[in-house]
Amino acid sequence: MPRFDVISQGEELLSGSTVDTNAGWICHELAEIGLEPGRVTVVGDVFDDIRDVIGEAARRVTVVICTGGLGPTSDDLTSEAAAAAFDQVTVSNPEALAQVEERYRARKREMPPANRKQAVLPVGATVLVNHLGTAPGFRMEEGGTVLFFLPGVPFEMKAMVKEHVIPELRARFVLPPRRTVVLRCMGIAESVAAQKMEGFERPGVLVGYRANMPEVHVKLHLAAGIEAEPLIAEVRARLGDVIFGVDTGSLAEVVGGHLRARGETIATAESCTAGRIAAALGAVPGASDYLLGGAVVYSNAEKVRQCGVDPDILEEFGAVSEPVARALAEGIRARVGATWGLGVTGIAGPGGGSPEKPIGTVHFALAGPTGTLHRKVHLPFERERVLLFTVGAALDLLRREVEGST
Repeated sequence: MPRFDVISQGEELLSGSTVDTNAGWICHELAEIGLEPGRVTVVGDVFDDIRDVIGEAARRVTVVICTGGLGPTSDDLTSEAAAAAFDQVTVSNPEALAQVEERYRARKREMPPANRKQAVLPVGATVLVNHLGTAPGFRMEEGGTVLFFLPGVPFEMKAMVKEHVIPELRARFVLPPRRTVVLRCMGIAESVAAQKMEGFERPGVLVGYRANMPEVHVKLHLAAGIEAEPLIAEVRARLGDVIFGVDTGSLAEVVGGHLRARGETIATAESCTAGRIAAALGAVPGASDYLLGGAVVYSNAEKVRQCGVDPDILEEFGAVSEPVARALAEGIRARVGATWGLGVTGIAGPGGGSPEKPIGTVHFALAGPTGTLHRKVHLPFERERVLLFTVGAALDLLRREVEGST
């Protein structure tokens, strides 16, 4: 099986001021088609260091993916360092220069002279078209190793991996034919899922797990000839209704698909999540079919004004309570005229908790045609994860109801 290394370049990555998401994504995509991950290396904007890690990777593995350092500034050193790693020189590449110039023409902007640097590539490098940005990528071969140099901007890099890298690797190597089935779960920990899957092992089937908060993905990597459906059925039997999709999109996409198929609509009233639930639903193309609107009701006054919550309920039970969550769901449903109203109120932290209502206490309510459901959870996390899992739990409550599994 061919092995690959990933090199992520940039002082901001090395210092920790920017999180390197590119490497993980590349490793996942290349492993999915049958390549074996080797190393991930993060290197700063130092010429000698970049040169050395490129050369070392080329001696170790058969595929190298390098991201970053293709810009027009003085600290963008990838092209020169790649040439030096293999005792080559750089020249202005006419094809690359034409690409950079065309990007500026398309944007009706004059190209700064500094951007000519983006067309200076190692002699003999193959230009890789970047349809989304100004920096062309390039490809080199050295001693049986193929090296791809891509922009560090994630959406540009991902598009180029799909357009250039994966097709070439599929054509270049005899990769083991296999299918990967992804069962997406909500409401179960990765470790619990793995425990429930104990004893599932069999020839030709490799089980993997991925925590993609707030979801957990169970992956079945199947060798050629292995039938997927019986295995999927067995995983469903082991994990139950925490599985919300098989080879589907996100939970928000699945929920949106259910609502669209049923001709139903949703409105949200959010206190602690401040619009994140509506944003998750609205990020899905075509969400206007079912997402009517929502309200951010952080203050008690807004709970009263936008959702008609009785001030006496707020006074008696407090903002983070079952009666208020129910009133939010019912109020937003009535005021917007949606099939479903989803209300959320909680304490995300880091302050605001009490012995009776500790940080991570969240109340959900879902108002629908047959009444209002309520759920209470305690999420023992820091603020960001409380919010992340609150969004997931709220959408999952809606998912279960429209599926009839609550």
